[in-house]
Amino acid sequence: MEILEKLNIKPNDIKLYETALTHTSFANENNCESYERLEYLGDSILEFVMSDYLYRNFNYAEGEMTKLRSHYVCEDALYQYSLNIKLNEDLRLGKGEAQSGGMYRKAIVADIYEAFIGAIYLDQGIEAAKKFIHDTAIPFVKNNSFDFIVDYKSQLQEYVQTDKRSLKYEIVDESGPAHDKTFVAIVKIDDIIYGTGTAHTKKYAEQLAAKDALLKSERR
Repeated sequence: MEILEKLNIKPNDIKLYETALTHTSFANENNCESYERLEYLGDSILEFVMSDYLYRNFNYAEGEMTKLRSHYVCEDALYQYSLNIKLNEDLRLGKGEAQSGGMYRKAIVADIYEAFIGAIYLDQGIEAAKKFIHDTAIPFVKNNSFDFIVDYKSQLQEYVQTDKRSLKYEIVDESGPAHDKTFVAIVKIDDIIYGTGTAHTKKYAEQLAAKDALLKSERR
């Protein structure tokens, strides 16, 4: 498995990692276990490790820490962690799910991140699972990366509606192989280009275009 080589993990039980990357569609077609049980385990470990990190590094009240943690363990966040290390490229999907783009389906890609944590924990122990989270998720906390949780498109929509102007998104370019495409989106307000965004999914490219437009609007 390429992801194990990339992360320098020497598995004791490779079947755990195979299961962590096995969607129910593949499991049903091949009579094997899916990632769901490992996901349940990984979810608890991620929440604990994230809570521990926030407690030790932020002097916030309980309510604020809970809110902050929710940002970094939500589906959008897990999706970005997973895509960032290309965990989805080793996904095992049923034929129909694979053909319908399951490799980039947000819910699936987010789920396997937690399942992979569960596999590491069972195979290598809590310290290894903690290291994986610190290597792949905590950098987003350190960099205060909220791009994956802020809905810039909704913010821009509200901004435009106050002046009753038109708003339109377009994908103007895409490049790269099918498994690793890059999309360029633009957003137009009254047919004038206000923002541009580049990302590995069309939706995220549009979010970044909206963010760009909002920043430019603030400077006007």
